[in-house]
Amino acid sequence: MNRDTGPLTDEAAGVAGILNRIERLGNSLPHPATLFAALALGVVLLSGLAGALGWSAIHPITGAEVKAISLLDGPGIRRMLEGTVKNFTSFAPLGTVLVAMLGLGIAERSGLLGALLARLVRAARPSQLSFLVVFAGVLSSLAADAGYVVLIPLAGWLFHAAGRHPFAGIAAAFAGVSAGYSANLMIGSLDALLGGLSTEAARLIDPAYEVTAAGNWWFIIASTVLIAAAGTWVTERITAPRLGTYTGEVAEGGEDPAALAGSEKGLRAAGWVSLAGLALVLWGLLPAEGVLRNPETGSILGSTAISAIVVLIALFAAAAGIAYGRTAGTLPSTTAIMEAMESTMATMAGYLVLMFFAAQFVAWFGWTQLGVITAIHGAAVLQTLDLGTLPLLLTFIVIASLINLVIGSASAKWGIMAPVFVPMLYLLGISPEAAQMAYRIGDSVSNVLTPLMPYFALVVAFMQRYDRRAGVGTLMATMLPYSLTLLLCWSALLGVWIVFDWPLGPGATIALP
Repeated sequence: MNRDTGPLTDEAAGVAGILNRIERLGNSLPHPATLFAALALGVVLLSGLAGALGWSAIHPITGAEVKAISLLDGPGIRRMLEGTVKNFTSFAPLGTVLVAMLGLGIAERSGLLGALLARLVRAARPSQLSFLVVFAGVLSSLAADAGYVVLIPLAGWLFHAAGRHPFAGIAAAFAGVSAGYSANLMIGSLDALLGGLSTEAARLIDPAYEVTAAGNWWFIIASTVLIAAAGTWVTERITAPRLGTYTGEVAEGGEDPAALAGSEKGLRAAGWVSLAGLALVLWGLLPAEGVLRNPETGSILGSTAISAIVVLIALFAAAAGIAYGRTAGTLPSTTAIMEAMESTMATMAGYLVLMFFAAQFVAWFGWTQLGVITAIHGAAVLQTLDLGTLPLLLTFIVIASLINLVIGSASAKWGIMAPVFVPMLYLLGISPEAAQMAYRIGDSVSNVLTPLMPYFALVVAFMQRYDRRAGVGTLMATMLPYSLTLLLCWSALLGVWIVFDWPLGPGATIALP
């Protein structure tokens, strides 16, 4: 390897061997959409068995007997056939994510998001590089793939230009983009997607419960600062000393990614439009009778600003993206703007297929009452263990991080886990927002350790620009300290939140009333 500290240790090779076995296991799993289709079929068969055996449970709140409902009889078959379209079109995550991506797609295709990330990192002093790279990586989750495609190679180039090992920059950016995926200062499409899945799961117990996109907002803001600090510490204390001084040359094709920074005029135009949009939002929020406040209570909680946060973000992103694109020449006409949205929707084809089967699985699972029955019996077992809120959520974080090693899709995993764990924890007095946040922590920290993550191979390719011998073991050995450190620090932050009983987001408590 091109460093003055010699080749990787035996530990790195051992990690690579373990990850190769996990990769082979993960490759044997079906496509996520196929997995949901198989699960839906399994629910149908299991419901028939449960109905025949008379599975039931006593609801701890109402005292009523909850019986398993078969989908293999006449009424069940008719209900599945007649409800297929409605299950899909009314599935909570579907509309919110598509609306968010329309706006974010314009901002991304115009080059605005990539330019903003590039400018944030390029403005840093050498001593600030690590912090700003990790921090920008965390924020990049709003920019879809821009963090992986733009920020990670840019960080490698910047560290190399500053006389530091480029692998350290790539690792810091990868940690922020991927291991810090569930943190941010703003609400994004992931918040809407997971909130929708959590709502569907919570309604197995409480039909009126809703997990909004802002349900984890306060916690993810604090998490952003924590991850930036922890990622900086790992980079400066572990990664950089281990890598030493870079002694190689940049491989052919390692062009300066700073060329992606975009037009200065375009950034200024986007900035003015964003300020105007912010002024409009404040105009709707600050007056006591503002149009974006709750019309009944006059409060910001439960207001249009909260319930329509995804729409507002989409409008902000679209307006800023159009301003940038028209000024910089990347979106020269209304046709180009429409094509930007169309191309973004084209990339959502796989998501739509996945959501179709996920919607059927969630709906059918709810109809059978198996989730409620499982939650009631599971909650009874957990109650006998008397673990308490903190140990329960910490255990759930570990479970989620391990499952993430073999199932890469965050929405696919939560679609499977939420119908069981959200009702179970709900019956133990833990809010769906808290269950969702614990899942997000576990799901994020192990992203950088699994080759099943779609961009894992891309990051290896970025490293190979500087050293063609770099491989999975190289990236694994480099990223393992980030994963373990963030797991410990993020879990500790959740523990502090529980101890002081702080709200996770607007109106979102940890313990249920």
